Amino acid sequence: MALTDEAIDKIKEMIVSGALGPGDRLPKEADLAERLGLSRNSLREAVKALSIIKVLDVRQGDGTYVTSLSPDLLLESLSFVVDFHRDDTVLQFLEVRRILEPAATALAARRMTEPEVAKLQRVLDELGPAPSVEALVANDLEFHRAIAAGSGNAALCSLIDGLSGPTTRARIWRGLTQEGAVDKTREQHQAIVDAIAAGEPELARSWATVHIAGVEEWLRQAL
Repeated sequence: MALTDEAIDKIKEMIVSGALGPGDRLPKEADLAERLGLSRNSLREAVKALSIIKVLDVRQGDGTYVTSLSPDLLLESLSFVVDFHRDDTVLQFLEVRRILEPAATALAARRMTEPEVAKLQRVLDELGPAPSVEALVANDLEFHRAIAAGSGNAALCSLIDGLSGPTTRARIWRGLTQEGAVDKTREQHQAIVDAIAAGEPELARSWATVHIAGVEEWLRQAL
């Protein structure tokens, strides 16, 4: 494993130093192994590992390339990693959401266009008067994903999207057990939309904080 780690570090250094850039093709395996002082087997394992986390793209019959290295691509593996969470770590994910989502909502209030805000309102309006818990949670996920995208920050959007999965069960549980959860969620979502539409970033940040903190506080008491 140590030799593979060394190979990964050396390829990483080539990318960080600019010797290899996004979209560049790596030298042939034998040439690169000799250049880096590695065995071909160690290099092969390093390439395999880096392709899994979307740093490299192995194209059969063509070669191995550095990917675009865009934040959304590199953070794809986050959702895979957080799927291994235990139930007792859900509060930690909610704490992270409470830090990130209000910031994304404030950015969205500055950056979302009128058509984007109108689309966000339509997402909220699609929720019927008496939705099932499953429909509420699905709508909630779509709503927050649209706001994160509206922040205009691909890295922030990917982080928030990756953190959504572990908190889904908590949202369902709350919807099933807390009286008035559906109406409260709907009211807070509308307040967030109104703040974004008005171009009021700090108001939008405040409502997003209240919204996330409400789920977090409910879960603390439930546990």
